[in-house]
Amino acid sequence: MDYALTAIAAGALLWAVVIYNRLVRDRNRVAAGWSDIDVQLKRRHDLIPKLVAAVQQYASYESSTIAAITELRKEAGAREGVERARMEGDISRGLQRLIALAEAYPELQASENFLSLQRDISAVENDIQYSRRYYNGAVRNLNTRIESFPDLVLARLFAFRPRDYFELETPS
Repeated sequence: MDYALTAIAAGALLWAVVIYNRLVRDRNRVAAGWSDIDVQLKRRHDLIPKLVAAVQQYASYESSTIAAITELRKEAGAREGVERARMEGDISRGLQRLIALAEAYPELQASENFLSLQRDISAVENDIQYSRRYYNGAVRNLNTRIESFPDLVLARLFAFRPRDYFELETPS
């Protein structure tokens, strides 16, 4: 009888350790994914002033688009979570408008500096997309584990919380 109780207790303890370790692993993957996104967003934020300066040289009267992107860049750095994702989506749309605006200036399109910046921005946007996919996959796994039985028992006991997805585009 004691052997059976000991085996059940050992099994329950082993189960708890395995579940807890999986929850910690998934939480750490979410944190690593967010860190990757943050690095890419900082790279993009570093490129924006250079791109704005290049466009300003040729399109000085297009100041409203340039000012809007510059202001969004400043504000987004101070935000977190869903609010930051919304602002980063606005920055992405602003960069698209800025590059589209540059198409009206053939001399700007011929500038090697501008073309290099355009390639860099495009590469960073792709890196942001890949980082966002990884992060959202990690969030999905963590949220599923937190909401699924039997993992939810330990998740609630140790205060694991669901995380928000990082979406750059609005549904509309």
